[in-house]
Amino acid sequence: MDYNGIKCKANAYLPAMTAFLRDLIRIPGESCKEEGVIRRICAEMERLEFDRIEVDPMGNVLGYMGAGPRIIAYDAHIDTVGLGEASNWQFDPYEGYETDEIIAGRGASDQLGGIVSAVYGARIMKDMHLIPDDVTVLVTGTVQEEDCDGLCWQYIICEDGIRPEFVVITEPTNGNIYRGHRGRMEIRVEVKGVSCHGSAPERGKNAIYMLADIIKDVEALNDRLHHDDFLGKGTLAVSQLFYNSPSRCAVADMAAISIDRRLTWGETHLSALEEIRALPAVVKHGAVVSMYMYDMPSWTGLSYPTECFFPTWVIPEDHPACASLAQAFEGMYGAPKIDKWTFSTNGVSIMGRYSIPCVGLGPGKEEEAHAPNEKTWKADLVKCAAIYAALPALYVQKQEDVK
Repeated sequence: MDYNGIKCKANAYLPAMTAFLRDLIRIPGESCKEEGVIRRICAEMERLEFDRIEVDPMGNVLGYMGAGPRIIAYDAHIDTVGLGEASNWQFDPYEGYETDEIIAGRGASDQLGGIVSAVYGARIMKDMHLIPDDVTVLVTGTVQEEDCDGLCWQYIICEDGIRPEFVVITEPTNGNIYRGHRGRMEIRVEVKGVSCHGSAPERGKNAIYMLADIIKDVEALNDRLHHDDFLGKGTLAVSQLFYNSPSRCAVADMAAISIDRRLTWGETHLSALEEIRALPAVVKHGAVVSMYMYDMPSWTGLSYPTECFFPTWVIPEDHPACASLAQAFEGMYGAPKIDKWTFSTNGVSIMGRYSIPCVGLGPGKEEEAHAPNEKTWKADLVKCAAIYAALPALYVQKQEDVK
């Protein structure tokens, strides 16, 4: 493996990668509104002479290099969250800026940098003849991850009929290799009361007061959740409040909360629902506990409904995909740290639902995700593109050595 040659090629592509990322940042691309970003990625893939480029009915872009029957995929979700409070930004988040070291703007780390490194990593493979004859490299720019992580890959696997041998998740990894993360689910807890005039509240049954009891029990439950030695502790947080009342002069007759539940190894969506249903205040007030569904149409207009349950996943450190990625990393940049994400990724479907191995390496830092003044590092773009380029040949060789 010509590690020095790969690094030199990746460094030579930095100006083009920088220009590509700056272009992507300038195109607003929140979930369900990603068309402009997808079109720009298609144009870059065409310019770099990908062997085949498709946009599937959901709106995911699929770029192929090579023609072998074995698929190794690199996934980057290309939607972003919104801007949040505008006063927290010190610059125009869609124009961004760059210095010798960084590129700033919404999506720079989460995770437009990932698609940039993956696209150019594939081009380096083609330049240097690094794709084994029996392999096709697939680079996916996927949609709606911020709204519903993994939905795009449910579609790719079940409807496009694509099942890679393994997938590199290009979300930001703080310069490390990641091999798993906690799952999550979105829970709704709702209580019904009886409305009456606010001047005589004793005539009704105030749903907000009922919900206040439940919130206290939910908060206390967080401290008792299961802990895993690698992934850490399960957590929950009340994330939204809702109510219904005839007026500001009436007792509320419905109140509800949304709960963001993070699932560690050993927990399931069913066990998490039962924990909430068993809380004393939930039982006392007859609250209804349910899991949300997601059915928002993609930018193409396609709706692909799914439960808001996103499974936990982990692969062993000695899995060939993880070991080969570590070998590529060490060959160019020294021994990597093997760790895990705090947040969740499309791996919830790829590995969590469908048992297709995933391993993570991506430019940028986790703490930049969803934050104002978001940025990524140019050195990370180069580093990830180089490591991506070396991976397929090392993986195939490792598989042959095992045989």
